[in-house]
Amino acid sequence: MCGIVGAIAQRNVTEILIEGLRRLEYRGYDSAGAAVLDRDCLIKRTRALGKVIELENKLEKEPLKGSIGIAHTRWATHGAPAEHNAHPHISNDRIAVVHNGIIENYEELRSDLIEQGYQFTSETDTEVVVHLIDTYLKPGVSLLDAVNQATKVLRGAYALGVIAKDDPNVLIAVREGSPLVLGLGIGEYFIGSDIQALLPVTNRFIYLENGDSVKMTLEGYEIFDADGNSVTRNIKESSASSMDSELGEYRHYMLKEIYEQPVSVQNTLTGRVEKANMRDCIVGDQEKLKAVFEKVREVQIIACGTSYHAGLTAKYWIESLADISCQVEVASEYRYRRQPQRDDVLFVTISQSGETADTLAALENVKQNGCLATLSICNVPESSLTRESDFALMTVAGPEIGVASTKAFTTQLVALQLLTIALMQRDPENDELAKEMIGNLKQLPALLEVALQQDKAIKQMGEAFIDKNHALFLGRGDLYPIAMEGALKLKEISYIHAEAYPAGELKHGPLALVDSEMPIVAVAPKTNLLEKLKSNLEEVRSRGGVLYLFADEAADITEQENIHIIRVPAVPESLIPIIYTIPLQLLSYHVAVFKGTDVDKPRNLAKSVTVE
Repeated sequence: MCGIVGAIAQRNVTEILIEGLRRLEYRGYDSAGAAVLDRDCLIKRTRALGKVIELENKLEKEPLKGSIGIAHTRWATHGAPAEHNAHPHISNDRIAVVHNGIIENYEELRSDLIEQGYQFTSETDTEVVVHLIDTYLKPGVSLLDAVNQATKVLRGAYALGVIAKDDPNVLIAVREGSPLVLGLGIGEYFIGSDIQALLPVTNRFIYLENGDSVKMTLEGYEIFDADGNSVTRNIKESSASSMDSELGEYRHYMLKEIYEQPVSVQNTLTGRVEKANMRDCIVGDQEKLKAVFEKVREVQIIACGTSYHAGLTAKYWIESLADISCQVEVASEYRYRRQPQRDDVLFVTISQSGETADTLAALENVKQNGCLATLSICNVPESSLTRESDFALMTVAGPEIGVASTKAFTTQLVALQLLTIALMQRDPENDELAKEMIGNLKQLPALLEVALQQDKAIKQMGEAFIDKNHALFLGRGDLYPIAMEGALKLKEISYIHAEAYPAGELKHGPLALVDSEMPIVAVAPKTNLLEKLKSNLEEVRSRGGVLYLFADEAADITEQENIHIIRVPAVPESLIPIIYTIPLQLLSYHVAVFKGTDVDKPRNLAKSVTVE
């Protein structure tokens, strides 16, 4: 969601703050702002409605200069997108705060503060935080102590960056439920919502834990845990480069990340497909993991959005290939309903960022209620999800900036297939099939390259969607979740209303929608369900529907009036869902470009959903 950047240095930090906001803009972008302490120890603030470029334009006319500062790019939760709701928020001209998260008890706190005489200039929950800190910042009380006293009465999730004129050489940061990292430079220190914001200035990071607070000065930093004890956290050196998040030759990050998938998938596979047992790909106590695999009788997958679709695909694999019952549920639903006690369940969470609020909450609930073990599939090694899980299977996708997930999805599918193979290998009778699937995975990066060669033809197909308002996506078997993902991609970046159905469900309602104005997109690989799918497609065509098919070269479907086909090369059956994802991603991308939407930053959406 919102993005935080903060810095304390012996130089002007404004450009550091703005560059960090540029790199965090994918997290939220309805407004942005920055505040610094100038040479007179006065708080100077600039805010702007819209994207970070609007803030930059203001700063060109009225520059901010200071060696300590905080900045923020906002995704609205409380209060409409407006300059007066943009962060940083200030109390009595002496404290400034930036905040990511949601303060659940802000209404009662706001009422109390109004009674004390505080005047609110925004509708945000964040302004409660800055005024609350102000009530505690009295003579003899340090900024750190005032912040810690304030956070004791806050309920909810938050990451905070705080500066104050009364303590002008200190930057305070607090983390509770929302991600925050500490960046370590040479005699300078930084905070950010993720490392992407800080890569231009450092590659050394500390991932703060829940309850941590940090005091930063030019002389150094000190971290305190939730009980106020000084603690040491591990320093991680990132191999990522600030160039990793540059567009290069591509027009949009989404297209760049679509084309990065052969390399990203290769990274997911490297060092893993050479192993005799795919269980060894999973990070964690190997003896415990072996015991878990011997006992597991059911897999429960929890995820949101695109990750949920990856989990649905894996359900087909785990049940049909590993012969283990698998349930998949959206995290925001799972966390709010009573679950029966199941001691033989492997609980799998999937999240690109590892900071998805609902998924983390579901994991916490499961750990309290008990299960056999927890395993996360994630792209960020030091994320909350991986730290809170017993085991982790990293996707190694690399940074993904575009809000519409592409390479994160395909690498999640690859990781889930590795997990499926590991579960299959519990039974020696599956050894030959497991070896065949591993061999198929070795071919996958090259096959993805072939799939990308259809880009030009898919772009031409996309022109037919320019004036459409609705679309229907169809698939069968493990291609149904892929159709769901295709519909999600189209709706989130082109704003065309799109829904996905199992093709066999057409007669149970969706056929009523079919006419010449609603394109029907279907994925048609050559599997044992192909003939069933062809019958479903004929039902559409006979009612005047226009079909856009991604069909296997051997599918024996002829292009004719109202049937437009892009041929997909034959691939091993275990790879079909992954390969057929590519043309659907390209279709949604080109339609969005034709319609002139903001592909990388679609309206109302953020990359990482770190609030409920």
